[in-house]
Amino acid sequence: MKRYVFFVAAALSFTLGAAGTVLAQPAKGPDQNPSHTNSTPSLLPDLALAPHPLEWLKALRPHPRSPRPHRHPAKPRHRQASKRQPRPQHRLKATTLSIYEHTTKPRMLRAQGCSAARRHENGIVILDFGKPAFGRHGGYGTILFSGRFALNQGITAAMVGYARGYFACLPRGSRAHIELARGTSNYHPSVPSAFTAGVRWARATNKLGRLLRRKGLAVHVESAAADDAEPAWDPRFRKTREFFHGFRAAVHGHTLYDYGSLDGGIGAVWSARQAWYVAGGLRHTKALPEIYNSAMARQWAELARIARGRYHRGVRFAGVMTQGGASCNCGLRPHEAHHALARALASQGVGHVALPRGGTNIVSS
Repeated sequence: MKRYVFFVAAALSFTLGAAGTVLAQPAKGPDQNPSHTNSTPSLLPDLALAPHPLEWLKALRPHPRSPRPHRHPAKPRHRQASKRQPRPQHRLKATTLSIYEHTTKPRMLRAQGCSAARRHENGIVILDFGKPAFGRHGGYGTILFSGRFALNQGITAAMVGYARGYFACLPRGSRAHIELARGTSNYHPSVPSAFTAGVRWARATNKLGRLLRRKGLAVHVESAAADDAEPAWDPRFRKTREFFHGFRAAVHGHTLYDYGSLDGGIGAVWSARQAWYVAGGLRHTKALPEIYNSAMARQWAELARIARGRYHRGVRFAGVMTQGGASCNCGLRPHEAHHALARALASQGVGHVALPRGGTNIVSS
């Protein structure tokens, strides 16, 4: 066997030497000038880079006569057990907690957002920053429930804080999603122009939407706006209409929710057209009506019937609004309010009007 190996090695050495001399020139190496184009590409690799004959000898060493068959690694018996198991989904709450805000400190609202996430809230959240106002040094904003003035920019920063807290405290894989609405009211707005106040409110809503997308928060938080529109606070409907018109003129696809009352029902203060106008009659508006008792449910059901029959467009309900906490017996809870409004709509013959389940309960911060 050894003589056979040396014989083959000698033959290979002679063959390679002859091939390098007769067949072709070596292929162009990395150090050669690429401008030389007269050389013909070799059919064999550069002999200078070919393996040494001793390497050929190693390759020709005999293998065992009875080599072991190649075996593939055994497959795990429980292959599916190695896959990552899906995390259990937390049950999302059908109601949310809205807040009458006393501050615009981002860290305070971040804590509020984190608490909402830990409650697995999913739906519309209204942060009510008080009535529209104009600052001494210029700039539109609101009067907070603490009595302090807050610029629109400060309100936006506070809402980003809430969104950050909500996003950070959601369990991994959560499908929860909220519409975070910057809330105000039509209670005696102290501004040079209610129309301009509406425009600025819309621009701030647009800006929040951009910030949420830029910071990667939009997957769980959407920007919106809201107005606690009460007929008794603006019997002539003038400033309320101007604010809503200003908002419509500047908003980019975000919703303005009316979370007010009807103060005695249609005709007591506002006409049916005025009440319907801010509750779905105007583009980008929806109603999140206050339903603190059965009488308020009947008033809103009557408006829905009139709007459907007279204007051929229904009130655009987004749920219900209630108020109070454990220490306040302030009327119906969100689920009870939803049932009360659904029954009232059915009694008015407009039970087919869309009424999303759930709602929000507003409390003081």
